[in-house]
Amino acid sequence: MIRHYERIGLLPEAGRSVAGYRLYGTQDIATLRFIRQSRELGFSLSRIGSLLGLRDNRGRKSCDVRRLAEEHLADIGRKLAELQAMQDALRTLVQACHGDDAPDCAILDGLQNPDALPRRS
Repeated sequence: MIRHYERIGLLPEAGRSVAGYRLYGTQDIATLRFIRQSRELGFSLSRIGSLLGLRDNRGRKSCDVRRLAEEHLADIGRKLAELQAMQDALRTLVQACHGDDAPDCAILDGLQNPDALPRRS
C-alpha cells in the first residue's frame, strides 16, 4: 500500500539504503499516519491528497479544510440513507418469507421481480 501511495503522489518516493531497502523518515511516518487516519474516516484518496496539500500549506484557511470535511459528511449521509433503504427492502422481503418447508419464497420472488415486492405500510 505504501508503494501505491508513492505512485499516486500522496507520499514522496522513499530514499534507498545501500542494500536497496526503502528508507522512511519521521515526516514520512507522520504522513502515513495521516493517510491511515483519513482512510479510517472514509476519505477518498483524492480528498486525502487535498487534505495533505492543505496540511502542508501554512497559508491555508481552515474554512477550506472544513469544506472538505463537510462534503465528506454529506457523502456519508447519502451512503447511510442508501444503506437504510437497502435494509428496509431486505427486511420487508425477510418478513414476507414464511421460512417453512414450502418451496415458495417471497425473498426469491422479490429478487426475481422487484414489482412483486410486498409494500410496507
